[in-house]
Amino acid sequence: IYIISLVFAVILNATANLLLKFGVKAINQHSGTLSASNPLMVVKTFVSSPLILIGLFCFATNVILYSYALQKFKVSLAYPIMVGAGFAIIVLVARFSGLNEKLFLTQWIGVALIFAGVILISATMQNG
Repeated sequence: IYIISLVFAVILNATANLLLKFGVKAINQHSGTLSASNPLMVVKTFVSSPLILIGLFCFATNVILYSYALQKFKVSLAYPIMVGAGFAIIVLVARFSGLNEKLFLTQWIGVALIFAGVILISATMQNG
């Protein structure tokens, strides 16, 4: 169950980051770029965005699941999996979704190497 907790934490972390990006993109399309000169207005705008609120909920849930997984796994193994797998998910969604972010060949090679590293780390994962 600890590994399931870590997998869901990774998915929720990536989802949260993507929802924040989609939320900010929607705000910028609707209201224009927000100015940091009025922090209260920025907070009010963010709090009124369902995408950002769901993203924050995903982050909070991620923290709970990740903390649970850390009871069993070494942080030196769990964290690279969290970051590396999350990065791979985010890059793929950002490229093939409405974000349409472009990547050069060298960046794709980097993503593949990160993903390979995550596989190697998780293949040798030992309990805590």
